[in-house]
Amino acid sequence: MSNLRLHFCSVIGTAVVFTFSLWVNEELFTHSEFVRGVNWIYLPAGIRLLSTLLLGGDGAIGLLLASWLVNFFYFFPNDPVRSIVGGIIATVAPYAAYRLAQEIFGLRASLLNLTSRRLLLLVLAYSIASPLLHHIWFFLRGDTQNIAERFLAMFVGDLAGTLIVIYTMKALLSLLPVRRTHIQQD
Repeated sequence: MSNLRLHFCSVIGTAVVFTFSLWVNEELFTHSEFVRGVNWIYLPAGIRLLSTLLLGGDGAIGLLLASWLVNFFYFFPNDPVRSIVGGIIATVAPYAAYRLAQEIFGLRASLLNLTSRRLLLLVLAYSIASPLLHHIWFFLRGDTQNIAERFLAMFVGDLAGTLIVIYTMKALLSLLPVRRTHIQQD
């Protein structure tokens, strides 16, 4: 597969999986919505972090496109500014956490040096960054009603959703057979 085709498939695949995760979240956790777009359990947050960890920039581009799509046509069809900025913030937060992990932990593309402790710290950092960036934007727009409560709900939702997705994937991967390599000794 050509390099360009691989990038294209990574972007489109991320957009599809993220959009599907939004649908699943709507089906399973509609009752847990604090306000429009803020849930006490938010599985798409986990897909955001997982996509950037696995696919880097391609994952971020796919997230941006999908975020814009759902913001413009579902969540905020009458607020183009919120749709644009919300999509950017939703993409910047997981990508920034991924880049931070590369800088601080020396995270490699293979993710081999992403220990359980580092993964948990990364999940926590992302779960703080996303609502923080969103709420800075809300504050700058003058939308300060119940801002502390909305921040808390978004933090808890992002944390819960990310932990569910990341550790579900980690558990599923542990079920795969381990491929052993034979090392010849001299």
